[in-house]
Amino acid sequence: MSSPTLPLINTLKQPTSWAWVEQAIANLDIILLDHSHCERKAAGVALNLMFRYPSSTQLVRQLTAIAREELEHFEQVNQWLERRDIPLAPLSPPPYGAGLKTLIRRDEPERLLDSLLVSGLIEARSHERLGLLATHCPHVELAKFYRGLMASEARHYGIYWVLADTYFERDVVQERLEELAIRESELLVTLHPEPRIHS
Repeated sequence: MSSPTLPLINTLKQPTSWAWVEQAIANLDIILLDHSHCERKAAGVALNLMFRYPSSTQLVRQLTAIAREELEHFEQVNQWLERRDIPLAPLSPPPYGAGLKTLIRRDEPERLLDSLLVSGLIEARSHERLGLLATHCPHVELAKFYRGLMASEARHYGIYWVLADTYFERDVVQERLEELAIRESELLVTLHPEPRIHS
């Protein structure tokens, strides 16, 4: 396969490499298993934020919807695993998530801001990569499935950034988002040897 120029999602500093697309397509079963883990973790992130900030009404309302939808996606991906006879199993995580977590400052209110922006960046990258799978996956039904998830991922990253804009001044949000987006792209410069959604 040749290496085409891949589209860049707004706010992401670098597009996913073509090497990741080739790696993912060559390892669809592992990508599906990792996708299951990603949806479960995404639901957990939303729930954890709700528990940490229970008096933030807008946050709780919006993240309740996200958590519910992520769990629906988790179930849908697990149905694909069953169809392909892929057992649920643990996978070692790539350094992406842990690397982003280290960027979240510990003191409030910076912790809330960083948590929202990091979650938004992860959702933006998920949107981009599911779109690449939808475009390049040779399995027609699986490609259709990924295409169907893209709108949800786009909506999720939009919600995280709207929440950041709700609780913080816009110039503060934009400045910190710029810093975090640069670091997010740096974490993906080297392709992880094991195929993952975020590797």
